[in-house]
Amino acid sequence: MLTNRHIVVLGGDARQIQVIEKLISLDARISLVGFDQLDRNFNGAAKVAMDELHPEEIDSLILPVSGTDDQGQIETTFSNGTIRLTRDWVEKTPEHCVIYSGIATAFLNQLTKETKRQVIRLFERDDVSIYNSIPTVEGTLMVVIQNTDITIHRARIIVLGLGRTGMSLARAFHALGAQVKVGDREPEHIARATEMGVAAFHLKELEKEVQDNEICINTIPALVLTSRVLSRMPSDSLIVDVASKPGGTDFRYAKKRGIKALLVPGLPGLVAPKTAGRIIANVIAELLQDKLKGEESE
Repeated sequence: MLTNRHIVVLGGDARQIQVIEKLISLDARISLVGFDQLDRNFNGAAKVAMDELHPEEIDSLILPVSGTDDQGQIETTFSNGTIRLTRDWVEKTPEHCVIYSGIATAFLNQLTKETKRQVIRLFERDDVSIYNSIPTVEGTLMVVIQNTDITIHRARIIVLGLGRTGMSLARAFHALGAQVKVGDREPEHIARATEMGVAAFHLKELEKEVQDNEICINTIPALVLTSRVLSRMPSDSLIVDVASKPGGTDFRYAKKRGIKALLVPGLPGLVAPKTAGRIIANVIAELLQDKLKGEESE
């Protein structure tokens, strides 16, 4: 149980509802910032404004999957107001206060370094990323079907990156009969793709490999679909970029060439927020309880 632990949930989308419910069930004291327009109240959680919080009383901060932007702003679906983390505010929290975020942006990394607070990046954990790849795959299938006039069966599809999400995507589209090719830089990933029965190539060959592409799915959070690569891609191709913002595509040049390129990060929160939220909630609850046990044993 998390009795008497003060946990603040800062912004987010429908996935955070599952996190809130889980923490309430563990008897934590919950403050919600950025939920003033959510048409629902929680027994055991209070909706408050940022300036109503007493940071010195906070044990944990839970941020959305997207963390913060480069200025410390936090996205929230359920409020028109703005939420922003600052160094001065975070420094007022107890030294044991831990920040939980899906990913860690440059701002968040710098903030936690300067304030000497721990940040836990949930999506760097294998279990979270693998579980989360399931709704990502379903969402990607939905986006592809909605934005093409061909079947997935026999479609020429490139998946960029064979990480935890890329592997699930390659496997699913291959199972549906697509002609899948996987591009990656790591020899072991290329070997794994070959073992899975899909074609594989090194990313340095990307310009050549995209020439007969119909659908390209990018999971790499770095610019890989450059103007040079896109100039070799058929103009009727579809790009679905599921990497975190700003993605790995030169969207300006894609538009100039008439290539339909969609940046769709956070697909699990859009297509299956309850499932995606439960994944996050269970991991956060486990981490919070383990931390409490560690403190009690000291």
